Amino acid sequence: MEIRTLRYFLEAAREENMSKAAERMHISQSALSKQLKGLEEELGKKLFVRHSFSIELTEEGMLLRKRAEDLLSMADKITAEFASMDDIIGGNIYFGCAESYQIRHLAALIKRFKKQYPGFHYHITSGDTEQVTEKLDKGLLDFAVLVERPDYAKYNVVKMPESDRWGLVMPAGCALAQKDCITFEDLLGLPLFCSGQGWHADLPLWCGERINELTLEGSFRLSYNASVFTREGLGYLLTFEHLVNTSSESGLVFRPLYPELTTDMFIIWKKHQVFTPIAERFINELQKEFGRNY
Repeated sequence: MEIRTLRYFLEAAREENMSKAAERMHISQSALSKQLKGLEEELGKKLFVRHSFSIELTEEGMLLRKRAEDLLSMADKITAEFASMDDIIGGNIYFGCAESYQIRHLAALIKRFKKQYPGFHYHITSGDTEQVTEKLDKGLLDFAVLVERPDYAKYNVVKMPESDRWGLVMPAGCALAQKDCITFEDLLGLPLFCSGQGWHADLPLWCGERINELTLEGSFRLSYNASVFTREGLGYLLTFEHLVNTSSESGLVFRPLYPELTTDMFIIWKKHQVFTPIAERFINELQKEFGRNY
């Protein structure tokens, strides 16, 4: 299985049309068809359902698409890393970031680092802990930013200087908006929105097994999307402070939970990993800014 063939496969999957994919890859349609047929024979599975003017992925094709995207991202990252091994003033660094107001600390550090090393380029992927650590473990990311306690045996860790405060986002005109803080009893019977990670990992630290008394209306990975549903009156959003707009013009307000619930944020990278010179220098700046790993 060749990298080039996987690129052909992904282009065909994206275009859902053989002639368009062949045109984009600058090969003939017959050559592309031959490559994809050979890939199907190698794997012993049918990857596409062919129609008169289009193609669509089979279940096996969908699985290969996910694997191929990871493999090609890794191949491109390896190529870029070797190209920059002798370049101490530039190169690429890949970050996977959870949602948090504290990302501003990382952004400020990157801004200063970029001024010092103009040839430095950064790439940001957003996701929850499960998503970004999976990519980190596969080597697709250099650093992950988590709002969950990491595995210290597996990763080098620095802790962000602050903590995120949990609270409830709600329409400004609702009765609960008149309160200064929100208790567990206030949440009983309400349709609630929350991230899956927050619902299963963070909130039980606040209310224990009584989490089962609350009603999860829907889960969201992105707080902004959940805030739109909240503004429409479909539910109430449990999230970190500052993640969504709760200004006077927004129609929403934030009230902290009581007793207070906070979550720490960490930047992690794999132990014993070989980094490019620019990434090594970034680690030095990271540790100077936020402290040594512990």
